[in-house]
Amino acid sequence: MLVKSICCIGAGYVGGPTMAVIAKNNPNLKITIVDINSERIAAWNDSNLSKLPIYEPGLADIVKETRNKNLFFSTDINSAIDESEMIFISVNTPTKTYGKGKGMAADLKYIELCARNIADVAKTDKIVVEKSTLPVRTAEAIKSILHNTENDIKFHILSNPEFLAEGTAVEDLLNPDRVLIGGESEMAIESLAEIYGTWVTQEKILRTNLWSSELSKLTANAFLAQRVSSINAISELCEQTGANVNEVAKAIGMDTRIGSKFLNASVGFGGSCFQKDILNLVYIARTYNLNEVADYWEQVIIMNDHQKRRFSDQLIKTLYNTVSGKKIALLGWAFKKDTNDTRESAAIYVADHLLNEQANLSVYDPKVPENKILSDLNYLDTRTEEENKNGILCTSSPYDAIKDAHAIAIMTEWDEFKAYDWEKIYKQMKKPAFIFDGRSLLNKDKMNAIGFNYYSIGQ
Repeated sequence: MLVKSICCIGAGYVGGPTMAVIAKNNPNLKITIVDINSERIAAWNDSNLSKLPIYEPGLADIVKETRNKNLFFSTDINSAIDESEMIFISVNTPTKTYGKGKGMAADLKYIELCARNIADVAKTDKIVVEKSTLPVRTAEAIKSILHNTENDIKFHILSNPEFLAEGTAVEDLLNPDRVLIGGESEMAIESLAEIYGTWVTQEKILRTNLWSSELSKLTANAFLAQRVSSINAISELCEQTGANVNEVAKAIGMDTRIGSKFLNASVGFGGSCFQKDILNLVYIARTYNLNEVADYWEQVIIMNDHQKRRFSDQLIKTLYNTVSGKKIALLGWAFKKDTNDTRESAAIYVADHLLNEQANLSVYDPKVPENKILSDLNYLDTRTEEENKNGILCTSSPYDAIKDAHAIAIMTEWDEFKAYDWEKIYKQMKKPAFIFDGRSLLNKDKMNAIGFNYYSIGQ
């Protein structure tokens, strides 16, 4: 099929960067990103590129280069579907908060709504590409909807999962480890492969069946999260035995069979994918009565939750078993550096625990605004919105957040934190001054020399 126009349904963390990079490398294609959220589309179209709804290094430059040339943002979903030969589905697939599978299964209602919308609008043959992270066999439901439209239109379903790390998404797209395309139609697979082939070498474009492609995404995230929980489990043992988790990680990471990536002990992983995808994997395994498989992967989540709770418990214990009325400064709210995404950020759960203990929190993050911080806490529904607002102060300056604090908790590994004037910070804090480094970002010896009581995970 000759593809001249592409529609992407969903203008979020996946759809936006992916389509921007495709547009950059395929100037002959017209690409329209559509979303029902008019505020988000307006932000993508804003002449001030600093107001893009997603922060990713390098993304603004690509949007500036392609926007209104061959990359467009619109709320007119039906028109974009109608004129496109290829449609990417890149909508949210959150964990269910209701009914069967609550708390574990993926909520596929947005995927189904997209499929039904495509079925209602399409007048010509379409290639439909799953870009959202989906449970294995989801394509079966999409096929069922699209193939029962009672017309002669042919829909070819492809699975093309994303393997993007937030903070490096643009680089991941420009120089991918692999591009995975799963499908049943060789014609459809090659049509998509040709688009990626404008900048990705053919040996990096993997062609599989639909189900292998869908399962590969869940499995990749599960394996990465497993490594984080594994080193975090060892970090607790290090603290009890006198070993240094950083030295242990370096030693095992030099083994080429293991490798050094994702072996940084921390307060725990966050983000939109790891927990959601593992819970999804656990749920799928249980539906097939594979209980040992489910228990194995569920332990990765249990360990991650334990690590977050252990971090806040250690802070409370060190501050003489009470933080009531004490000012605790949280540096960082995003789940990792170089992104404004806060989904499942460890900071949310540590803050919630400390607020339960009546601490007075001050928060600074260079990319996350106050309204997002408060909405993250309100979503937990632990206390009233008014109580959250009274218990937390969000500042535009790290030094304001830290002034007169009893302790600092580093929650995100922002590079700028390393460059702060820590001697000045020490002088402005209550004494004794404590630092709880949840990302092993600072130099322990240097902090101790300044006068801080410094705690780092696994040391």
